[in-house]
Amino acid sequence: MVVTAPIPPCLRQPPSPPPREDLELLLLIRHFELTLLRLFEAGELSGTTHTCLGQEYIPVALSPLLHDDDFVLSNHRGHGHFLARYAEPHGLLAEIMGREGALCAGVGGSQHVYHRRFLSTGVQGESLPVAVGVALKLRETGALACAYVGDGTWGEGAVYEALNMARLWRVPLLVVVENNGIAQSTPTSAQMAGSVAARAAAFDVGHHRVTSTEVGEIRAELAPLLGAVRGESRPLVVEFVTHRIGPHSKGDDTRTPEEIALAAGHDWYARYARDFPEHFAALDLAARERVERIAAEVAARPPSVWERP
Repeated sequence: MVVTAPIPPCLRQPPSPPPREDLELLLLIRHFELTLLRLFEAGELSGTTHTCLGQEYIPVALSPLLHDDDFVLSNHRGHGHFLARYAEPHGLLAEIMGREGALCAGVGGSQHVYHRRFLSTGVQGESLPVAVGVALKLRETGALACAYVGDGTWGEGAVYEALNMARLWRVPLLVVVENNGIAQSTPTSAQMAGSVAARAAAFDVGHHRVTSTEVGEIRAELAPLLGAVRGESRPLVVEFVTHRIGPHSKGDDTRTPEEIALAAGHDWYARYARDFPEHFAALDLAARERVERIAAEVAARPPSVWERP
């Protein structure tokens, strides 16, 4: 047997930059979320909002794996889920700002969006029972229902009722768990016993854990698994080990500076900016300017009919 020594990091080939369309979408979501935080600071938004800063790669990686006839059921941190599904940033921002052209006439705001085959909710765990019902209607069609939840949502009983029904009824359900290690202000280790994998196994539901942040690697891992969900009506839980680099919502970050720095050290944005400076810089500037134009155009619109006095 021939034993080869590991290649020292200094001699490894640098990774290739992500495809242009992936990086453009990643950057669109990043600057959309940053713009929302700036608009809140300026007093131009009402209510609340929860950004997906640091987690943008998850819906971007899943985007080409989801078909037009699939349903996506999102949660309170769902802007990236929507933008990776539909290229309609004007409509989403108008919804959040309560302006004309809003996706839901400004009624849903940041958390409650219904558009075509996309539905988000701010109620923890609500999306999973709905997703099971949707998936039940999709059996033998080749389509699936994809529900996004966080690690904190595993404290809701509706999650377990949904998994039980999904397995009993053999529905094409994909549960995407964005496990960022903290439920609002409570570390997951302090509020969840056991693991997501063990809880899925208790219902005989498949589980797959993803630690990569590279969209190409993630797609290669998940493509055959999603094929089984579609073809065999086999529910699946995919758990992403990820990091939220922004606050829980607008500015309520209770983590220590060390914890925030640890999360930032896993940020795809900083890594791409470092590894591919010339390729990254031009697309980053273009995305920032594009979102600035979108924000200016939407802010100039009159209030939606539901926002008028």
